[in-house]
Amino acid sequence: MRRTALFAAAAALVAGALAWPADAAPSAPGTFVHPGVTVSAAQLDFARSKVGSGAQPWKGAFDRMMESEYADLNRTPRPRAVVECGSYSNPNHGCTDEREDAIAAYTQALAWYVTRDERHARKAIELMDAWSAVIKDHTNSNAPLQTGWAGSSWPKAAEIIKYTYNGNWAGSGRFATMLRTVYLPEIINGSNSNGNWELSMTEAAVGISVFLEDKASYDKAMARFRTRTAAYVYLDSDGDLPKTVPSQHLDTRDKIVKYWQGQSTFVGGLSQETCRDFTHTGYGLSAISHVAETSRIQGQDLYGTDVGERLRHGLGLHAKYQLGAAVPGWLCGGSLKLGLGPVSEVGHNALANRLGHAMTNTETLTLRGRPAGSNNLFVAWETLTHGDNPA
Repeated sequence: MRRTALFAAAAALVAGALAWPADAAPSAPGTFVHPGVTVSAAQLDFARSKVGSGAQPWKGAFDRMMESEYADLNRTPRPRAVVECGSYSNPNHGCTDEREDAIAAYTQALAWYVTRDERHARKAIELMDAWSAVIKDHTNSNAPLQTGWAGSSWPKAAEIIKYTYNGNWAGSGRFATMLRTVYLPEIINGSNSNGNWELSMTEAAVGISVFLEDKASYDKAMARFRTRTAAYVYLDSDGDLPKTVPSQHLDTRDKIVKYWQGQSTFVGGLSQETCRDFTHTGYGLSAISHVAETSRIQGQDLYGTDVGERLRHGLGLHAKYQLGAAVPGWLCGGSLKLGLGPVSEVGHNALANRLGHAMTNTETLTLRGRPAGSNNLFVAWETLTHGDNPA
């Protein structure tokens, strides 16, 4: 009996370690939709109409965005040829400058779309052109993550400007070359670090692939996304142990528990980084929502698959404790490091508003955080773009 139980446990472990999501990864569309990275033209039109009418929460979200440093028309780009980022951005040689200039380009693009003030479009172009003229490489230990963070914002800005602004963007080809030669090679093959790394990198790879209309890279990034998402958020249906990424060789229970920050009890919605802190977990959940949203815009809706279920349960569990629920002793030793960040709008809108799932804790947290701002890394202004947006 004991040997049978051990055999069954071993078999389950191997199955979990090697399992890929049951649903095939989405393939690139026959024709890419533009603008189509995280936010669509219809979503932009909805937000613009609400701001124009003074409706809340969109008007308040727009005002918060316009009051930020990222919307400043006097902003001076700070490009450099080599961005060097060590662990926790130490050293920080251009890391903050790059991320924030990328967010600023996206902010200016949104400001252009809502106001039709061409100064904002030209400022977005100025920021994108400044970096595409200079940057050659990312170095040091955080290079892949840094590339993912900045690379998530650049294509969102570029998509809006290229496909909605009728002015001349003479440097768009050079910008595309920058994404293809400086950013994509650093992120397309993923990472075996904590899951938020690969999810952020994959978000950037998917967005860049849309802008470049690179179907091969899109397919590769999406396949990696499905595998990593399944390994990042646990569902009860996964079995006794979380799924894993095959290349990480997490082939024993002890290895898996260690990778999950020492957590040995698994419940639906738990993240691989829950017991590390909620901030990094929020990065991962945000990236999942952004890729799912881009995929939906491109014609393949992942919210009805395991991706949506993992996102729904992940947001719900972390929102519960972020709102102040007592932490049980079995969860991270009874102590959590909170700080989820402004990451719930996209997932809540898709799963609660579009699909009708009850998400009480996520909704409470989302409403409490409105209007959502920026995490100054790769998340920005999602109450404006996705709050209760039916498009």
